Amino acid sequence: MSARLLASACLLCAAGSALAADKEVTIAFQDMMVPWRYAQQLDEAAKETGYKVSYRKFGGGGDVIRAMASGNVQIGEAGSSPVAAGLSQGLPIQLFWILDNINDAEALVARNGSGVTSMAQLKGKRLGVPFVSTSHFHALLAMKKAGLSPSDVKVLNMRPPEIAAAWERGDIDAAYIWNPVLAKIQASGKVVTTSGKIAADTGISTFDGFVVNRDWAKDNEKFMLSFVKILAKYDEMYRAHPDQWTGSTPQGKAIATISGGEPGEVAAALALYQFPTAAEQASSKWLGGGKSGGAVKSLQATAEFLKEQKTLQNLLPDYSVGVTDQYVKAIAR
Repeated sequence: MSARLLASACLLCAAGSALAADKEVTIAFQDMMVPWRYAQQLDEAAKETGYKVSYRKFGGGGDVIRAMASGNVQIGEAGSSPVAAGLSQGLPIQLFWILDNINDAEALVARNGSGVTSMAQLKGKRLGVPFVSTSHFHALLAMKKAGLSPSDVKVLNMRPPEIAAAWERGDIDAAYIWNPVLAKIQASGKVVTTSGKIAADTGISTFDGFVVNRDWAKDNEKFMLSFVKILAKYDEMYRAHPDQWTGSTPQGKAIATISGGEPGEVAAALALYQFPTAAEQASSKWLGGGKSGGAVKSLQATAEFLKEQKTLQNLLPDYSVGVTDQYVKAIAR
């Protein structure tokens, strides 16, 4: 698979050069509830840049990374786990924006009546989680900390809609997932742990970010700067007035529509995340700092753990090749 991905990476480079002349870009997104969804609905990136911007929705970060490897997507949303996996497989991608610090927005929920109230009690149970996602990574990490091996739990690879359906049928005992599915299953389940708690216990946090094909970004630097400004603008709008982002406002309705969630879930879902400012992202806490930067350390630790769990074959000597602070530094001045 690694060889195929590397071959695809070459195709991706060629695709990036061709698209540069046409001023077209395809952006992959998922179903997370984040402020950027409002700008997406308004098609602000196209209006600001003059590019033809196409959007494609995917069920998980692993799917996004595969689409980028095929050359069909130039920019995509993915969690730190699939980003680490993609970089480890040799893809020419760079993390350029922290979409959110996941914090408590991803959680492991046990079904009422399952008998599961702790991680240790997952032994012998059925857990649904999207593989190669941040939820998958933290689930494995929490299981290890609880003294469980992957073979102790029947871990099932399911995309968010599949988890919702399996939960409804009673096919799984627990799930590790994000909103809007998280809110749905909590109605008949109990939160056992969250990514925020696991990060506090282990020192390894997870995040969602935007990645771009490196060569495409070089050929489209003006677009990249404009795009990052838009991302920063809408995060700031939310931080300044979170009360205006509810299911009854245009902002909240846009988030619900694009994510596939319920309008009434938007305010609570947004509150679970943390949205770093451009200045914070440019600091060593996130994208700045080179090898000692927070994002690089997180990607390195994630990749090392995934290799230990035999879900990755190779590691990079330096994950800073997959992180850039170029654009956030430019707008943070």
